[in-house]
Amino acid sequence: MVYQNPQYLTTKRGVFYYTRRIPMSLQARFQSYRFVKCLHTKSQAKAHRLSLELSSRLENIWDRMRLEMLDFRTSETGTCAKGWGRVGEQHDFRLSDGFELYLRLKAATKPTGFTTYTERNQRYLIECLGDIHMMTLSPIHGARFRDHLLQKELAPASVRRVFSTVKAAVNICISERGLLVANPFIGVYIPSVDMEKKRKPIPPETIKKIQTECRSINDDQRVLIALISDSGMRLSEACGLLIGDFQLAEDIPYLDLKPHPWRRLKTKSSKRKIPLVGASLWAAQRVVASSQSSFAFPRYCSTQAVKANSASGALNKWLSLRVPSGCVIHSFRHSFRDRLRAVECPAEVIDALGGWRTAGVGNLYGDGFQLEQKWNWIKQLE
Repeated sequence: MVYQNPQYLTTKRGVFYYTRRIPMSLQARFQSYRFVKCLHTKSQAKAHRLSLELSSRLENIWDRMRLEMLDFRTSETGTCAKGWGRVGEQHDFRLSDGFELYLRLKAATKPTGFTTYTERNQRYLIECLGDIHMMTLSPIHGARFRDHLLQKELAPASVRRVFSTVKAAVNICISERGLLVANPFIGVYIPSVDMEKKRKPIPPETIKKIQTECRSINDDQRVLIALISDSGMRLSEACGLLIGDFQLAEDIPYLDLKPHPWRRLKTKSSKRKIPLVGASLWAAQRVVASSQSSFAFPRYCSTQAVKANSASGALNKWLSLRVPSGCVIHSFRHSFRDRLRAVECPAEVIDALGGWRTAGVGNLYGDGFQLEQKWNWIKQLE
């Protein structure tokens, strides 16, 4: 029977925690000297029962780990002594195995792009840490991974999204495999965007020069830039378009922006109809006329996923020589809002055109602005 030390139970704001010193010989394996777990209860009786169960489990795990450290492997076969299987399996469970488990459990209920996005984040992690055993994860790995992503020039918001996936995957592995290891990707500090480094709008005169150059070069990347420049779309929205989303035969040509299996929209308000004018209308006509695929931009889109990050890197590289410092492809969206303000377009119409969420309960009622109403304002950008 496991002896229950009353010191194993502590409380914080009335909630019981199990806290116990890790044996000296095992502390290197945990990169810590103390094991702490919230019991999620304020009941002393329930906490006592959970503490007994956890003590028993810890003792069994620690005993097996001590045996493993003695290395009773036979030199001829390399097999473990009887009863060591679970410990050996835990220590042979690598990051790649963890992500495989995560996808097997989660991917079936997620959109098509979920697998591609998760696999990309897995590559980021293994690129940084190597395909290490999950039982060797320690707090230093979280900070190291954050620094790795920031050195790749990912924006802090992108780093947070990557961490969200990695945290979820590691949590699943800890739960499903019973790994006695803390998730090092929880609670890692990720800096906020410096106010001076926030994306800046592109000046209107610069936009006109870029649009002229896009018409001159007339390839798929320049067409994509032109399409975004006068429509206010996000890059991922534009990359995920189908040819059928372009409604050019209507009295008012427009884009029917809606979610697709390979590309979800950011918010409910992102689903919208955008009148096409100026450079965006020219780009839409070029897309439809030169189409050899059901996708508007097959270089950056397939039934599996939208490659918005790849598009962003290529387009920003070209734009960097033509726009002020601090401006990127997303800056066209900032400029779109400023240009509409400059012609005194009502804020609600601006939000409807750009797919921004409008504050206020009243905006939840009605069908929103008609296409002609939006066209009357957006045509003033030409």
